[in-house]
Amino acid sequence: MAWLKGASKDTVPIGKAPRRQKSSRFHIHEKVELERLPSFKDVPAVKRTDLFLKKLAQCQVLFDFSDPSSDLNGKEIKRQALQDMLEYVATTKGALTDVVYPDVVKMFSVNLFRTIPPPIDREEGYDPEEDEPTLESAWPHLQLVYEFFLRFVESPDFNVHEAKKYIDQKFILHLLELFDSEDPRERDFLKTTLHRLYGKFLNLRAYIRKSINNIFFQFIYETESFNGIAELLEILGSIINGFALPLKDEHKTFLLKVLMPLHKPSSLSTYHPQLTYCVVQFLEKDPTLTPQVVDSLLRYWPRVNSAKEVMFLNEIEEILDVTDNVEFTKIMIPVFTKISQCITSSHFQVAERALYLWNNEYILNLIHENVEAIMPIMFKPLYNYSQQHWNRTIHGLVYNALKIFMEMDPELFEQYSNQVNETKQK
Repeated sequence: MAWLKGASKDTVPIGKAPRRQKSSRFHIHEKVELERLPSFKDVPAVKRTDLFLKKLAQCQVLFDFSDPSSDLNGKEIKRQALQDMLEYVATTKGALTDVVYPDVVKMFSVNLFRTIPPPIDREEGYDPEEDEPTLESAWPHLQLVYEFFLRFVESPDFNVHEAKKYIDQKFILHLLELFDSEDPRERDFLKTTLHRLYGKFLNLRAYIRKSINNIFFQFIYETESFNGIAELLEILGSIINGFALPLKDEHKTFLLKVLMPLHKPSSLSTYHPQLTYCVVQFLEKDPTLTPQVVDSLLRYWPRVNSAKEVMFLNEIEEILDVTDNVEFTKIMIPVFTKISQCITSSHFQVAERALYLWNNEYILNLIHENVEAIMPIMFKPLYNYSQQHWNRTIHGLVYNALKIFMEMDPELFEQYSNQVNETKQK
């Protein structure tokens, strides 16, 4: 801001146009002329492994996609080689002999393990929700490399014992770094790839979970910048689903110390549905965690961000949907105190979302069973808003909620109506 020195205090700095993240840079060491090799069906079965190794070597050659017109012949030869190998592995029994494993992993690593360009400085105006992501220019090759590797891992011939020699912790760490890619197509393939590896490599499961935890911690407490949080949470949702009961202490710690703090970052909207799914999965497995989760959610409740409040209300509804009456009685006072505050919010969308809870039959049953505890909290804000709120939709929802309370317990409803009227007359 040196240029502002000496300017009037009222001068508004004009923001620069956001600097777009560039597509990944691939280091092209020297130009290599590729020779078109025959397809697998054109050579005898005994020579196919040798041809497979030659094609894998060809596909370790990288091309410059920042110049669309450069080396079109070489790019096409590599594309065809990747396509041939993909079909060969998918359709040929016995295609994966032990000798090809190191070359398959090397080809995958050479093509994909690279430095992801640094994220755009958020002060320069980039919004991950609004702005178009930067797509990888080398995607015509990258996509086929991902598809081939998935076919390789999913093949009935896949030998985990042999693959363990090459797919190790270092490989997993490089794979996880790629989740910061801005290209959603790549993150989708990464999600599927890591999930398959988690399923196949029992020896790497704890390491994968720990490494994802580290990414989350860095995201929450240091950078608040990582593109693949939603995809990692999707993988975890599936992993949590498979946790055995009773839950281990390390898994409960993960819920309370890692997942719940993920509600803090400002970019919550980019991964909130996946985060809610993970939280609800835990509560379905162990309902006794509900009070701790709700307490944590209320502590992270946004104070001035109405869009974020609506997300939290969505999550509260999903939590209540899986809460039995035993756990509900432990959380109903703080939850409905917060809901009463939301109903009186100056942001009509927050008030509207809170009032929509009265359209949920399961939640209404919980309220009905505990109406004597909940009506005292809710009656006054509902009654006041029925008199003064400016929005017609809110009026309709408030009258609906009051009508439901009146039908649940007419005597209690009349008692609170009289109290409010007496207070007004004074």
